[in-house]
Amino acid sequence: MSREEATAGQGSAARDIAARLSADGIDVVRVTFTDLIGVERARDVLVERLPDVAEHGLAFCRAVYHTSPQGDTVEVAGGLDAGLPDIKIRPDLSTLTEVPWEPGVATCLGDAFEPDGGEPCPEAPREVLRRAAARLADLGVAPVAGPELEYYLCEPDPGSPTGWRPYGDAPGNVYTAGRKGDAEGHLLRTLRHLRDLGLGVTMGNHEFGAGQFEINLDHSAALDAADRAFRFKSAVQEIARGDGRLATFMAKPFNAEGGSGFHVHLSCLDADGANVFDDPGAEDGLSETAHQAVAGVLEHAPALAALLNPTVNSYKRFGPDSLAPWLIDWGLDNRSAMIRIPPERGAAARLEVRLGDASANPYLGIAGLLAAVYLGVRDKAAVPPPLEGYGYDASRAPRLPGDLPSALDALAADEALTEVLGERFVTAYLTYKRDEVARFQRHVTDWEFREYAYHL
Repeated sequence: MSREEATAGQGSAARDIAARLSADGIDVVRVTFTDLIGVERARDVLVERLPDVAEHGLAFCRAVYHTSPQGDTVEVAGGLDAGLPDIKIRPDLSTLTEVPWEPGVATCLGDAFEPDGGEPCPEAPREVLRRAAARLADLGVAPVAGPELEYYLCEPDPGSPTGWRPYGDAPGNVYTAGRKGDAEGHLLRTLRHLRDLGLGVTMGNHEFGAGQFEINLDHSAALDAADRAFRFKSAVQEIARGDGRLATFMAKPFNAEGGSGFHVHLSCLDADGANVFDDPGAEDGLSETAHQAVAGVLEHAPALAALLNPTVNSYKRFGPDSLAPWLIDWGLDNRSAMIRIPPERGAAARLEVRLGDASANPYLGIAGLLAAVYLGVRDKAAVPPPLEGYGYDASRAPRLPGDLPSALDALAADEALTEVLGERFVTAYLTYKRDEVARFQRHVTDWEFREYAYHL
């Protein structure tokens, strides 16, 4: 049975689920899915209508994938030019969970299909990740991912240009917990809500910047890890809004503070569940497969930047001594490298890819990494020597793209990565993002006015 047939046949099971939810005081199910840039799109369904929705799906305008953060519809092929046709979202009831902070509401993820419900929508980020994972499955391995995400919590400040300032704006509260850097207990409240949402959170702390937090997620199969990272970001934003604050996963929201990262710990298992990156007999404890995986990520890093550093703002996070990688290198337990190999071996052998920032769509960022790993292993790519000592020396390693247009050009030129991710998806993504660049280049910024207006 195909996935769409299995999903479409949920009506009978949904009746039992709806009855159970109703008995538990749940009267609404929120069906959510991600757009191209990782924004949660959703519809609230009365619980008595859940069986019909499970059977027939929910219609959404395909332009949901082509809508900018300001609500403009970008002219991507298959959207405006086709008369704004539908896609169909079918709820994945295996992801159903109650919303701890919103009584009477449960939520589940949805999968996107073409209007007839037969074929998955090729632009859907969850489908893009499935395709990449399937390629690794062809090599006999299953990817495991552990996401790490940072974000800034902001509070209203009508006097600032943006209307927001960092919450708890005080320096030096680096890697702390408790009220010193979090006077109103945001982290504890959020950790407990995320735990009750079933997201596999493990721990959290106040990060380096004022108002910056990091909450860690457990590792799991790549699709599940991306599901949880996507839901994590949406949940943190919802909880903050309920408190009258703004949680932002923007790469670098404040000039005076560092950026927010999206690091991905990545490993692969064989059919018996053994970690194929481990090799006790090798000098560095890493298998040939692990070295090939590293080589694949290094080779395709310029194109990966378009997915893992996906905004104009992303590239303001980079720079010497920022601990945000801007060179294409790898190292053994070296945080100044783009790929860090943590010291653990055995079942915990893994890559930590530090390229991404928190604005990345988790599905697309992880999909890109899996595609690069697949290509490296398939082609038996050779890895260069690891970085020794402190990095950020451009004479020792090539640079990543320095801005979004350069990263988009690298993605467009990477035919091998495009073939794995899907040409229709890559074409849509490039069109959408190039429109974002064009809109930014036409916009007069506050910096330009301050710099030029008085003297010129």
